[in-house]
Amino acid sequence: MRKLLQLGLLGLLMTAHLHAAEIANLRNGFSIPHERHDVVGDTTRLYMSAEPDSGYIDVPSAQIESFEPAPPELQAATSRAHAPMDLSAIVSEASARSQVDADFIASVIRAESGNNPHAVSRKGAQGLMQLMPGTAGKLGVKNSFDPAENVDGGVRYLRELLLLYNNDMIKALAAYNAGPQRVQQYQGVPPYHETHAYVARVINDYNRKKLAQRKHQQKPPVRGATAVKPEIAQSAAAPAAGSE
Repeated sequence: MRKLLQLGLLGLLMTAHLHAAEIANLRNGFSIPHERHDVVGDTTRLYMSAEPDSGYIDVPSAQIESFEPAPPELQAATSRAHAPMDLSAIVSEASARSQVDADFIASVIRAESGNNPHAVSRKGAQGLMQLMPGTAGKLGVKNSFDPAENVDGGVRYLRELLLLYNNDMIKALAAYNAGPQRVQQYQGVPPYHETHAYVARVINDYNRKKLAQRKHQQKPPVRGATAVKPEIAQSAAAPAAGSE
């Protein structure tokens, strides 16, 4: 289903104006904002805007639990033009400001929303880093569906958690998912299947990135070039992770 969400993101980037009149709530917990929908056999087609050549996503109708009106933040975006989202640049800028490893940030975003800036969970978490409205308010995030604003707030919160747990990425991720109070209550990762799966998913994705970088750095040098000692990049706030 995440592949569908990522394809939907490509459709969103092809539209000139972003507008959502509806939200399709999926049975897997994700939601997809869209303009309108049509049912074609066993498939529901979600149109990303009212424009005739707008992109769309085809979703099996059985995977859609319900439809509901889009929140004001999306409905108010009707007349605002959006440039294609450069997630890599957004993550790099947030990493530079916070000194949190960019690969770690990217892995969290991938696990939280599948890189979908308009994802909405059943609990109400919004955007790339799935900020709850209360958390977004405390962080000064006015529009959780704005990719740069969402990532900036989410990374600042992630940095707070890393500092709180002395750069223990496992505990920081558990707190990001289940809340710091639960980590304190259980003196570590809470005994929730969702939280354990979430932490493992982020750490595994992060470690894959680092191992791929190390493998690339260890390739034989080009003849005549100076060999460089392979080294995994680490930030002060996010050391290399061990598997859960």
